[in-house]
Amino acid sequence: MANGNNNFEASLFNTADRLRKNIDAAEYKNVVLGLIFLKYISDSFQELYERLEQDEFSDPEDRDEYLAENVFFVPKDARWKSLQAKAKLPEIGVAIDEAMTLIEKENSELKNVLPKVYAKPNLDKASLGQLIDVISDIELKVEHESSKDLLGRVYEYFLGEFASAEGKKGGQFYTPKSIVKLMVEMIEPYKGRVYDPACGSGGMFVMSEKFVREHQGNIADITIYGQESNQTTWKLSKMNLAIRNINSQFVAWNTEGSFLKDAHPDLKADYILANPPFNQSEWGQEILVEDGRWKYGVPPKGNANFAWMQHMLYHLAPDGVMATVLANGSLSSNTAGEGEVRKNIVKAGLVDCIVALPKQLFYNTGIPATIWILRRGKEVRQNETLFIDASEMGFMKDRVHREFSDEDIEKIAQTYQNWRGQPQGIAHTSYKDIKGFCKSATLEEIEKHSFVLTPGRYVGIPDEEGDGISFAEKMNDLTATLAEQIKKEKELDEQLKEQLAKVGFAL
Repeated sequence: MANGNNNFEASLFNTADRLRKNIDAAEYKNVVLGLIFLKYISDSFQELYERLEQDEFSDPEDRDEYLAENVFFVPKDARWKSLQAKAKLPEIGVAIDEAMTLIEKENSELKNVLPKVYAKPNLDKASLGQLIDVISDIELKVEHESSKDLLGRVYEYFLGEFASAEGKKGGQFYTPKSIVKLMVEMIEPYKGRVYDPACGSGGMFVMSEKFVREHQGNIADITIYGQESNQTTWKLSKMNLAIRNINSQFVAWNTEGSFLKDAHPDLKADYILANPPFNQSEWGQEILVEDGRWKYGVPPKGNANFAWMQHMLYHLAPDGVMATVLANGSLSSNTAGEGEVRKNIVKAGLVDCIVALPKQLFYNTGIPATIWILRRGKEVRQNETLFIDASEMGFMKDRVHREFSDEDIEKIAQTYQNWRGQPQGIAHTSYKDIKGFCKSATLEEIEKHSFVLTPGRYVGIPDEEGDGISFAEKMNDLTATLAEQIKKEKELDEQLKEQLAKVGFAL
């Protein structure tokens, strides 16, 4: 597709959403995303099937042929064409559930991942048949790319739209794309281990993969590690990553979560990207008071912001870098020892950059938040932190949601890279503090502010743009105007006296 692709995706979503009828968005997303995934793996299978058919020495029904090519094997009754043929039958829901079960049996990586919700009585079977037709039409819209690539983008677009429809609940499994893109562009995960301890539907990993491809890197050079406590969300992530052909074997699910049951206890990641829950309370502090992760101080029971940060720092390699989103309170709070934890992290030389974000960027909250970039083994800008105030940037995508434009993302990321001296590794002369936008502050300056890291304290208020006219010129113009007005006033006074005299009154 060309530039009209976004319109196509929006139109497709609107069509699918009209078929939702009385089902909640939270439930319906599993129906739609499951079908898109099924179409994707069926298309991938069919593509290889046709190639094998042309080879006299290959058997297109041999499961091992697909295993060798890293393609999911789809049994005959689970293939899209078979299901499409049954789309108008009342038993279509049962047929799809059975197809999902068959696929899981043939592909261990998908075990307990695929939704089996299609035979539910509240799902209108006529609408389900229409939905199959809508998804079948995707391949007809393709011009210059494979239907698989377009299906991947459709899946990603639908994830965002369902998150928006669900509001607060949607924000638990989806971080808006422009925020993820900004974080990825800033820390540049080219090569190594990438970790997200609150991975949701896998958006951080998908964007990392896109970054590597767009910068001519090799996707095989990164390995992803993740953890998610919500099983439904974990299933979405497994499908999302499979569509992108990203190996998700180290993306784990358990109900206890990253604090109480760390799925990767020995991991030291080169890159960490995360958007953990804001201001999470009751996170298990009383059980974990003596935990070895709290190197910079025990996080308070009522707020997990610095528990998340220290969990990530614990898993960060000696020369690793991490980007995490936290609520603004993390910058200034002194409640229950948070100020001391923040001070210790700053004094350890770990805080590379702080980016203040605008309001209304997230689906689950309207409050502004902050991106923290932390780096171990800093070789440049030691004992300095870059503060960027992006709180007035972005545009309103709709009535309630703000988004960063590509130009916004480039400006913020480029400012950070210039400050760091990329790619030479020395401070660039092209970096300059800009009042109201960015400021490189020393440890001494941060200490003067009692280790409060609110960017506004450092960048200041932007100067008003001048008009190029000197103060002396302005004063000359103003005094000349004033003299003219005084002269005019005298003339009017004289005229008033004359008129009053004519009727017998004198001043």
